[in-house]
Amino acid sequence: MKTEGKGWKWAWWLLAAGVGLQFYFVQELVAAFAFIAIGFAVVGFAILCLHMLQRGWEVAMTRFTNRENLSGPGFATREAGAGDAITACEECCRRS
Repeated sequence: MKTEGKGWKWAWWLLAAGVGLQFYFVQELVAAFAFIAIGFAVVGFAILCLHMLQRGWEVAMTRFTNRENLSGPGFATREAGAGDAITACEECCRRS
């Protein structure tokens, strides 16, 4: 079997070009996968940050509104009348 000559030379070049193209396509697919993975990580991190900010705000507002020495009735989460607000304000002023 003859493996030398012009016909075989073109066959080897064609084979090398095909293998090279396969490596190029694999590299492109890996690069695309990496970009998609990085994109998902960024979106997930942004959602996690927003969730943590919301939870922190919720905790801060819960602690703030459940204080006993608030000066306004609109801040209290429990049923509080005007007398309770005035009493809380007086207690706050006595402590200062």
